[in-house]
Amino acid sequence: MLKDREIVLGVTGGIAAYKAAELLRLLVKEDSNVRVIMTKNSQEFIAPLTFRTLSGFPVFTEMFKLTEESKITHISLADRAEVLVVAPATANIIGKIAGGIADDLLSTVVLATNAPVLICPAMNVNMYDNAVIKGNIEKLTALGYHFLKPGLGELACGYEGKGRLAEVEDIVEEVKTILSRKDLGGERVLITAGPTEEIIDPIRFITNRSSGKMGYALARVALRRGAEVTLISGPTRIPSPRGARLVKVTSAQEMKKEVLANFDGASIVVKAAAVADFRPKKITKNKIKKSKADLFLNLEKTTDILKELGKRKKNRILVGFSAETENLVENTLKKLKGKNLDLVVANDVSASGAGFDVDTNIVKIIDKQGKIEDLPLLGKERVAEKIWDRVSELMKSREKQQKPH
Repeated sequence: MLKDREIVLGVTGGIAAYKAAELLRLLVKEDSNVRVIMTKNSQEFIAPLTFRTLSGFPVFTEMFKLTEESKITHISLADRAEVLVVAPATANIIGKIAGGIADDLLSTVVLATNAPVLICPAMNVNMYDNAVIKGNIEKLTALGYHFLKPGLGELACGYEGKGRLAEVEDIVEEVKTILSRKDLGGERVLITAGPTEEIIDPIRFITNRSSGKMGYALARVALRRGAEVTLISGPTRIPSPRGARLVKVTSAQEMKKEVLANFDGASIVVKAAAVADFRPKKITKNKIKKSKADLFLNLEKTTDILKELGKRKKNRILVGFSAETENLVENTLKKLKGKNLDLVVANDVSASGAGFDVDTNIVKIIDKQGKIEDLPLLGKERVAEKIWDRVSELMKSREKQQKPH
């Protein structure tokens, strides 16, 4: 979602300035256009050439130098920015902004821009705990500036405590959140993700190839768009989306229990988990040993959680997923009708670039009227954005129908 977005990155004079290079790299990887402003002190820690090389644009360090377009630099940058990120932000720059002081290029651009400003503090723990700093942060927060709290740990000065620059991945996520529309504000979203594991014996289980990437992408995008998210996840190795309430489960039975426990509080439910359709009828207490005889595993069906939710749906929006290897549309339409769904996201998991444990997907979004939206090969976050676009359209349509004529 950051493709072609205009971002201004301000780097100030702290030891964490070197992390700004990694932040810039991640932003450029998202195909955004990043202009870097460096304060005089920041250049004591890292050279402008590093940022010029990574960004592909000139680095701005001087207050009174005209841009290539013969525009005043601070006005040009202030107007260009869709979001301005100060990382790392020292106590000095925070104090300047809070006091309305504009005595260098960065502080001037911050005060001149109408774009949202994200400030990422990084400093000694005692400085961060100082009442003056806290007061400045509170003042700026009240004025609408965005802050990302520093992390806890060992600091470059040798102290332990809060003051480390937030992880660069979290800064990128916060930028995405700031730039996202908030059409899911006030909605309580329940999402399921990942596989389930059905135990055979103490060391073996039945599972599937789901990685959980699609469900976690749906959670991240919903959070950016203002939703309150509960994510019920089978076993995965994916970090919890920042801001989500994560509930971990293992088996289909545990998934059912947690989904039903959280269902009443949700206004939108998206079942992206690949729940096992079968489980062993009997769990063996001890490890099953190898033998010459053939081993037969007796299976029984698990509960169809999505079908159960369809019966209880009422006025909720219910979205399901259909992973198929043949007759994709036909099988999906049966699921749509038979489980009382509003939307189904269908994909042929045998197709290259789609399905399990990849970062991309090729899906069809099908609604109750049988309208099919074919999406090309996209990253899973982009697919998630498209799914939430359709949910948002459905919400607006319902609101319109409920308004008195």
